[in-house]
Formats: sequence, structure tokens, C-alpha cells
Amino acid sequence: MLCTAAVNGITTTYEDTGEAAGETVLLIHGHPFDHTMWAPQTAALATVGHRVLVPDLRGYGTTQVVPGTTRLETFAADLAALLDHLGVADRIVLGGLSMGGQIAMECARRFPERLRALVLADTFAHAETPEGHRARNAMADRLLREGMGGYTEEVLDKMIAPRTIATRPAVAEHVRRMMLGAPPEGAAAALRGRAERPDYTATLSRLAVPTLVAVGRDDTYTPVSDAEFLRDRIPDARLAVVEDAAHLPNLEQPDAFNTALSAFLAALPERVG
Repeated sequence: MLCTAAVNGITTTYEDTGEAAGETVLLIHGHPFDHTMWAPQTAALATVGHRVLVPDLRGYGTTQVVPGTTRLETFAADLAALLDHLGVADRIVLGGLSMGGQIAMECARRFPERLRALVLADTFAHAETPEGHRARNAMADRLLREGMGGYTEEVLDKMIAPRTIATRPAVAEHVRRMMLGAPPEGAAAALRGRAERPDYTATLSRLAVPTLVAVGRDDTYTPVSDAEFLRDRIPDARLAVVEDAAHLPNLEQPDAFNTALSAFLAALPERVG
């Protein structure tokens, strides 16, 4: 069931599923998606006793849109405020995909004491290049001018593999529906914020929690080499490469992704106290 909360100056929509008997897992969607991106993981984790929190980020889904520029630190502050609102005092497992992974790294930088483990999927740690800075701002301008339609059709076969589009039309339609439903003002604000993102590479060696790095084998946005970079620099990290998937392996191959995620959670050290 969808809930709303007034946090950090905005109204946030989120789903709170499952019990607190296991881990509390907060999953952060990527651009330009919404909380339903994590539907296969929400169902699988809740079924085995975990509590799963999946918010729509500021400017996405049905969460309030704030035009302008939304930096990663603002997204991180929103998530911290949501946890406070829900009274979540225990350390959580925090996961994110693509932009969501970068927000997770920002959360790890800002409030490491709240984290029990990290899941970084199809993401990378480097700051934006000058070329990328120009491209993200140009795309933001385009989305405000044209809406989400043209962009969605242009990049659909990069978000998910062409084979997925051909053989799993329901998945393709889900991805298309999320992208077309993203408010252009919110998506543009996030693009401008990502263009200004910091370099997280120097912080990777200081991450002090177990980390699962996951990536689709055929991801061209964040290829396997980016995932290996994270795995090699985070002290307690394991890598899961999901076959027959591109940028959204959690949707394209949910069974394989969930198997890797469940094994990671099962291997976490017992809580102290």
C-alpha cells in the first residue's frame, strides 16, 4: 500500500512492506523511474520476513516535484528524513540502482552510522566529466521542452536489453510506463543535480559495511568494468554479474538478481545487541 509523509519540506510517497523480523531494506530507484522498479525485490524480500521501504524520489512518481536542480545530497537528506519519520532507529540495508546507487553512496558519506550493508547496482562512483555535464544539462532542457516521449523511445533498448524487449514485453511495458510517467520537471532537476555530483572514488575504501555490487552483463551505461572498479575498492564487497540483462537486471532477470541479493543478506553478520 502506498503511503505519504511530509519530510524535508516535501510530500513523499513510499511503500512500506513486510515485517521487521529480518532486515530493514531501503531501495532507491534510478532515473527516470519510480518505486515500482523494485516490485520483484519488494515481494521476494517481504515474503521471507524483511521490511522493505521503497520511496518515490523527489520529483519522480507521485512524490512532490521541486523544479530547478536536485542534488544528490538533497535526495539523501530526504531519505534520512523519511527514516526519521518512520522511527527507523536500527541500521538498514541500503540499495540503489544507477542514480539510486550514487544516492546510496552519498548516504554512506553523510550518515554511515545508519547503514548495516550496501547494495550498489549498475552504478559508478566517478564525478561527471565536462562532456557529461553539458550532456545532462542539454537533456534536462530537452525534457522540459519536449516531455519524456522521445527520450523514452530512444533509450529503452539501453535501459533493458533488446532481447528482453522481444521476449518479455510486459517488462518492457513496465519500464516504458515508468519513464513516460516521470514528471519532466523532476527528471530535469535530477539530471542537473547529477551533473554536479561529487567524486565518490576516494570514499570507497572507507566504506565499512558489507557491500553487494551487481550489474547486468550487457549494461552499456555502467558496464561490468565499472562494477569491478567498485568491487576492487570497497573492502568488504562481492560482485554479482547478471546474465542476459542490461541496465535493469532486477527487472530483466529478477530471479537471478533476487538470488544474489538474498544470499548477500543471509551472509550478513548477526546483529550485536
